[in-house]
Amino acid sequence: MPVPTSPVPTARLDLVPLRAEHAEEMATVLADPALHRFIGGEPLPADALRTRYERLVSGSDDPAVTWHNWVLRLRADAALIGTVQATVTPARYTAEIAWITGTPWQGHGYASEAARALVTHLIRHYVRTITAHIHPSHSASAAVARAAGLSPTTESHEGETLWRLTLSTRQLPWAT
Repeated sequence: MPVPTSPVPTARLDLVPLRAEHAEEMATVLADPALHRFIGGEPLPADALRTRYERLVSGSDDPAVTWHNWVLRLRADAALIGTVQATVTPARYTAEIAWITGTPWQGHGYASEAARALVTHLIRHYVRTITAHIHPSHSASAAVARAAGLSPTTESHEGETLWRLTLSTRQLPWAT
């Protein structure tokens, strides 16, 4: 069963499927250079972010993987505050996830809430192993991963620690 990029509600957020039209508002959300300390790069202007979003929305060139991207809309004021994403390999029942929350909204649990919702969404659609790559000095991102049920491994790639959640068949909600 394929994973849909459909809206995912949480207590305070709506995970809304990414559209190129989100670029202008998201350029402001992601404008703080401090957000790129651990992930690299620099803030993109709205036109460059629109081009990036158009590419993401068009999907992966690799037929073995699918891309799923959402913006986080804070329901209380309808503002976009960040993103979550999953690269899913359906044949392996795996997904690699990532998240980012704009600086003004950090420290309020929004990233953890969104990551938990994303993991739950993936599990409901037959994903059994979920991973994330986190810089070892990024304690806030590690807290988000932990809140979403992932645990650090001894594996690393390009200086980042691999975090993983693997469900056994007994833990799968559709196997009971």
